[in-house]
Amino acid sequence: MPTDNTQSRESAARHRWIALAVVTLAAFLDNLDANAVTVVLPDIQKDLGAAFGTAQWTLAGYTLAYALFLITGGRLGDIYGRKRLFLTGVAGFTAASVVCALATSGEMLVTGRFGQGFMAALMVPQAVSVIITMFKQSEWPSAFAVMGIALSVGSVGGPLLGGLLAEWDVAGLGWRALFWVNVPLGVAAIAIAARFMPETRSETPLRLDLLGVLLLTTASLGLMFPLVQGREQGWPAWMLLLVAFALVVLAVFVVQQRRRHAKDGAALVPPTLFKYRSATVGLPLTLLCYAGVASFFLVLTFHLQMGLGWPVLKTALVLAAWPVGIIATFQIAWRFSTGRGHDFVRGGALLLALGAGGVIWTVLAGGGDVNWVPLAASELVMGFGLGLTAPVLTAVVLGDVPPQDAGVGSGVLNAAIQFGSAAGVAGVGAVYFSQFTEATARADYAGKTASALAVNVGLFVLTAVLATFLKTATAAKPQETPAAADPAPAAAPDGPAPEAAQAGKPAAALTT
Repeated sequence: MPTDNTQSRESAARHRWIALAVVTLAAFLDNLDANAVTVVLPDIQKDLGAAFGTAQWTLAGYTLAYALFLITGGRLGDIYGRKRLFLTGVAGFTAASVVCALATSGEMLVTGRFGQGFMAALMVPQAVSVIITMFKQSEWPSAFAVMGIALSVGSVGGPLLGGLLAEWDVAGLGWRALFWVNVPLGVAAIAIAARFMPETRSETPLRLDLLGVLLLTTASLGLMFPLVQGREQGWPAWMLLLVAFALVVLAVFVVQQRRRHAKDGAALVPPTLFKYRSATVGLPLTLLCYAGVASFFLVLTFHLQMGLGWPVLKTALVLAAWPVGIIATFQIAWRFSTGRGHDFVRGGALLLALGAGGVIWTVLAGGGDVNWVPLAASELVMGFGLGLTAPVLTAVVLGDVPPQDAGVGSGVLNAAIQFGSAAGVAGVGAVYFSQFTEATARADYAGKTASALAVNVGLFVLTAVLATFLKTATAAKPQETPAAADPAPAAAPDGPAPEAAQAGKPAAALTT
C-alpha cells in the first residue's frame, strides 16, 4: 500500500502544472496592475483632486513596500509554508486592490498601494519556490518560460488594458475598473491554489531579521518622504532634520547587519556580499539604471496627457512600444552574453540614453503637437536597451558570488531594483513637479519635461560608465550559473534565473 507521503508526492507531481498556472496568474496580476497604473495616473490625480505627490507615492509606495519586504516574504514562506504565504499574499493583494478601487482621497489610494506592494512581496517569492520544489530540474526551462510569457503579456497588455478601461469607462468606474479587475482574478487564484498547491517549507530556514527590516524601512521612508512632499510643504526645517535622522538610521542598519550576520548568518543584507567586486559595483549600478527607467515613464505620461492633452488610450498605445522592444532583444542577451556581460549592460544603458535623448528631441521639436512616430521609435530603442541589460544583470552582478550565497544575493539584487525604481520616481518626480504651478500652461510643458528627462539620460550614461568597472571574468552565462541554496537557484539550466525573471519584471511593470 502506498504511504501518505508517497500519495502526497504523486498528487503534487500530477498537479504541478495547475500550481504553476495559479502562481503565474498571481505574478501576472502583480505585473499587469503595476504596468497599467502609470498610464492612468493623471486621471487619478484629477479625479481625486490630489497633489502631484500622490502620483509619485502611487508608484513609489508600491515598489518601496515590495522592496522592503521581498526578502522577508521569501523567508516567511520557508518558515511557515509557501502555500500559506502565497494564499495570504493573494488575499491581501486582492483586499488592497479593493481599497484602491474605493479610494476617495489620495491618502486612501496610497495606503492601498502600499498594501498591494507588501502583499506582492509575500506572494511573488512563493511563485519561484513552486517551480523549484515541484518541478524536476530538466523541467525548469519550460516552467520559467511559461512565467516569462505571462510577465511579457502583462508588460504589453498592462498599459493597453489601463487605457481601454479608462477610455471605455466600464460601468462608469473609469480608472477604478483597473483595480476591480484584480478581485475576480484574485478569488480564482485563491480557490485554485487552496485545492491544488501543495504545502512546502524549507528544512533549514533562515531566521527573520525583523530589526533589520524596521531600520531599513525607517531610513527609506525618512529619505523618500522629503523628496516627494518637500516641495508641496515648502521644505520646512523638520524635513531636513528627517533626512539627517534617516542617514543616521542607515548607518545603524549597516552596523546591525554586520552583527546579525556574525551572530547567526540571517542578516537581511549579508555584509559578505560586498566582499565581491561585482556586487560592490553592480548593486549601485542597478539602483541607477532602474531609477532612470521607472521615473522616465512617470514624466512622459504626464507630459502626454497633461501637457499635450492626449487621451489615455493613445498614450497607452504609444507606450506599448517600450515592452515590445524588451521582448525583441531579451533572448539575444540570454544567448550571447557569455563572458561579455558588462558589454551588454553598457551597450544596453547607452541605448537607453539614446532612446531617452530621442524622446527629449521629439518633445522639444514638437512643442504642443508631438508626432507619435518618432516618440514610439525612441521608446522602442529604450526597450531594446533594457532587453539587453536586464537579463544579464543578475549573472554579471552576482558573477563573483559563490553558489551558497547566490540565493540571498539574487534577493538583494531584486530589492535593489525595486529601491532604485522607488527612488527614481521620488527624485526625478521631485525635479519635474517642482517646476509647475497652478498657472503652468500647456505650452510650458515641453521645456520642463525635457529638463527632467535630461536627468534620466544622465542616470543611463552613468550606468554605462559604471558597467565598465564590472568584473566579467567570472560572470557566468545564465545557463551555466550553478544552483543556489534553498529556496531558489541562481539560475535554471538553459533558462533565466528565477530572480532574474523577477528582476526583469519591475522594468516593464513600473515604467509603462
